[in-house]
Amino acid sequence: MSTKVKEALFELIKSLSKSEKRYFKLLSSRHTIGDENNYVKLFDFIDKQTKYDEDAIFIEFKNEPFLHRFSITKKRLYDHVLNALDAFHATNSVDAQLFKMMHSADILFNKSLYDQCSRVLKSAEKLAEKHNRFTLLAEISRKNKRLVENNAYSNYSHEDFEAIEKTDAAIVENVNCYNLLWKVKSDLFVHLSRKGKARNQEESEAFDAIIAQLPQNLIVSEEVFDNYYLYHHILSAYYFSIGNLLNSFSHIKLNLENFEKNDVAIEQNLNTYFSLLTNGIYVSEKLGLINESKRLLLVLKSIPSKFASVMNEDMDIKLFASTYSIELSLLTNNGDFKKAELLFPVIENGLIKFGDKISSVRKAFIVFKMATVQLGLGNFSGALKMINSILNDSNLDESEDILSFSHLLDLLIHLDMKHEQLLPYALKNTQRFLKSRNRLYSFEKVFLQFVSKRIKCSNELDAEVLWEELFKELSAIKDDAFEGVALEYFDFRSWAESKFKKQAFVDLIKRKEMSRLKHAN
Repeated sequence: MSTKVKEALFELIKSLSKSEKRYFKLLSSRHTIGDENNYVKLFDFIDKQTKYDEDAIFIEFKNEPFLHRFSITKKRLYDHVLNALDAFHATNSVDAQLFKMMHSADILFNKSLYDQCSRVLKSAEKLAEKHNRFTLLAEISRKNKRLVENNAYSNYSHEDFEAIEKTDAAIVENVNCYNLLWKVKSDLFVHLSRKGKARNQEESEAFDAIIAQLPQNLIVSEEVFDNYYLYHHILSAYYFSIGNLLNSFSHIKLNLENFEKNDVAIEQNLNTYFSLLTNGIYVSEKLGLINESKRLLLVLKSIPSKFASVMNEDMDIKLFASTYSIELSLLTNNGDFKKAELLFPVIENGLIKFGDKISSVRKAFIVFKMATVQLGLGNFSGALKMINSILNDSNLDESEDILSFSHLLDLLIHLDMKHEQLLPYALKNTQRFLKSRNRLYSFEKVFLQFVSKRIKCSNELDAEVLWEELFKELSAIKDDAFEGVALEYFDFRSWAESKFKKQAFVDLIKRKEMSRLKHAN
């Protein structure tokens, strides 16, 4: 048996909130056997473990009969915990309420209580319509048809059947629209996560081809919440991918406005709201809309207190990853490296606490930003350690963007640490990596040529000239919609400028940010 299967019960118990654990015990107390429920005793012992230890369980309960068939005991406890969770969250989940109502309708139908069955289905229909649960509306419609047939079609007219057909057609249309939008969104995000933002016209056209799957005459009403969100989410991501941040933000705003019309929408889609806020903060900051960026960050940070009733570990993970990745980006963009470093203890604890539950790409992005903070503060060994952790992560094979820029930052760190013997090997390794993945764009070529020359240069005056040449070449491409992507990961241009001007990198970043904000306003 795999370790994952053996630890499933442990992981489930550890995922429970205090309220969920309390409810489990309350439910278990109704099924007490003897002096104390075996489920509760085993539950409490596993809950106290910091790491799953089955041997310790056998020692603790060596005289208990349930150890004789322990695999069955674990399975029953696992199911019992899930049943408790199902009951605990039944009133908080629209889907759970709807499934319960439809099951009740089936029971009433089978008992020939047709009027009661009809009333339950009408209530379910209203709830499903309110929350755009179109697949469940289709199932409710099917159950209503069963009532019509059972009534031998009496009291129904041809017009009634046409109305039913029209309603069903609208349900199918909304379901088909959702399925199309979901497919396009998935194509877009798989391409974006693997390739990153477009770096040339050919890559931009690849994004165009994905978005072309959407019909030009497609109209999505904001009343159909999921479809409206997906439509504008797709367009915001598309424009972001091709470097059109203004259009990207306009679609993010439309989604934010639709979310903020009522708290119920946020409660039902809290994960989605996290991502939307994060995207809004990042893009608005890039556009120089600082007040909007700060406002959205405050909204993001207020979520745990405002929506405490629906927070859980999954939400905690998403909030942690979203908040700190975006906050690190904002602080490094502003040159507030010392303030960013103060976040490290909390971030490191979170990375340990949530472990593999954070996606490798998101974790790598956070670590990359932490490395840039270390680099900006002159802690090259700390930055190198962090970059190495990214380069050694085998789960990032498909995530070319973050790996590519980690390789480039690795070279920059080795240069500053004067690793003369290691640099030629690191350069060849980076060249091979980028070439094998077709990542040798103008920026990469300019940077690698600089590193090659810098390795051979032993005279400090000549080195300053090389840094200045790099600065000029990067200045020529910084406004390029495609090539400017590289500078979003790390400001290589300002780093080069700090070298030949002999000025602190942090001071340069701060001055440029002040100038950018002045012109933006």
